[in-house]
Amino acid sequence: MPARTDATQLLHAPDRIFVDGSWAVPSAAAHFEVVDSATEEICYSVAAASASDVDRAVTAASRAFEDGPWPRLSPAERAGHLRVIADEIEQRIPEFAEIWPRQSGILHRSATASTGLIPGVFRAHAELAGSFGFIERPAGRLQPDSVLVREPVGVVGAIIPWNAPLFLIAHKLAPALLAGCTVVLKAAPEAPGEAYLFAEVAEAAGLPPGVVNVLAADRDVSERLVRDPRVDKISFTGSTAAGRRIAGVMSERIGRVTLELGGKSAAVVLDDFDPAEAARSLAATGCSITGQVCASITRVIVSRARHDEFVEAMADAYRAITVGDPFAAESDMGPLAMSRQRDRVEGLIADGVAGGARLVTGGRRPPGLDRGFFIEPTLFAHVDNSSTIAQEEIFGPVMSVIPVDRDSDAVRVANDSIYGLNSAVFTHDLRRAAEIARRLRAGTVGHNGFRTDFGVAFGGFKQSGLGREGGREGLLPYLETKTVVPDPRDPALSSYLGGATS
Repeated sequence: MPARTDATQLLHAPDRIFVDGSWAVPSAAAHFEVVDSATEEICYSVAAASASDVDRAVTAASRAFEDGPWPRLSPAERAGHLRVIADEIEQRIPEFAEIWPRQSGILHRSATASTGLIPGVFRAHAELAGSFGFIERPAGRLQPDSVLVREPVGVVGAIIPWNAPLFLIAHKLAPALLAGCTVVLKAAPEAPGEAYLFAEVAEAAGLPPGVVNVLAADRDVSERLVRDPRVDKISFTGSTAAGRRIAGVMSERIGRVTLELGGKSAAVVLDDFDPAEAARSLAATGCSITGQVCASITRVIVSRARHDEFVEAMADAYRAITVGDPFAAESDMGPLAMSRQRDRVEGLIADGVAGGARLVTGGRRPPGLDRGFFIEPTLFAHVDNSSTIAQEEIFGPVMSVIPVDRDSDAVRVANDSIYGLNSAVFTHDLRRAAEIARRLRAGTVGHNGFRTDFGVAFGGFKQSGLGREGGREGLLPYLETKTVVPDPRDPALSSYLGGATS
């Protein structure tokens, strides 16, 4: 195995929680042990927050929102803090990139490149401060001096999963902080490292106490965060099952919620597109983070006449992928994140075989890799779209190829899912590409590849979630809208609200 930094040296205070601007001793001595996905060895541990620790964090965030300076700063002033956060993350890219592969199996070089994009997320949101209409005189107003004011929603509980923590932290906290919210960031027990590193970033950036609070907790303790009436909004990324639970709890108290949930994304490959080119593209992106990506394209819909040709090309592309240690230069794909995830993937592969799909390649642990949660890239052909492997999110590098007779069948099959997160259409015919893109019921449609744009918006139709993340659309869920209607005898009130534009 390549040499690695001792993970225990990467975190400043793993035995503490970050509450009210300082590293606090948790109320109990419990801790979470994080297992290295490639070695199956414990690589570090962090404090396991209790219910009382969650209460402390919410109290700090609530006090910071009600009495602190953060919500009363101008958007431009808050943007200045976002730029400092971006600079601090930029200085710590090596630490973030060192810890991510151990938790999820992402390649180290991919982690380095992806982490390098995160400062840009905070800087892009800082730029929004100058262009977004926090205060405006909207068109269509019935009173000539009415002003629309967008204000922070309040205390936000940000709950992130284990597959891409820093990426999700950025797309939740950048808009929340720009809006003027205060935050309790709850990390997954399996991958708390990036949240702890981000707490160090927030501390170094000089955010007021209580604006950002960070802890790791299991599901039972996390529900206390969701149920706390002082938490005005929950922003959650994770499984659809957990999202349903959170949505149910929040509906009981009419709490605000955004959910970025599961997917079973489909690519429609039309006959004018080269099967080998499509296969190479889908194989490369389908193995990113070992397929542990909610937006992964895991169903490919092709014409019956081109099915076998595409399957052969896809099998060649998968067999060319080198599975190995995520820190090794020669590896194209690392392990799955944990033992239970590998067990789940293997179980669903067995379901696919039992259900009559043809296992073309993969489906087992790679020879010679006796330790680590490794699985080969796996390809099924002649898959029935009603089967388990075509309907259930696997969260691993497993691809199903589904043959259809015509374009209309392809769209119907692509939409035949409880999910609607991501999709793609492969064709050089722009008219057909546009037509199919408009008919696919998914939050994103990529043309000739897996493509997303968090600078615009990301999120899903149907049971893939509620709301959007990224850009202007991702900022709106962290704001409440207020209309101020001045006395017509004294319309100058609007000028005191600051910065209103028509």
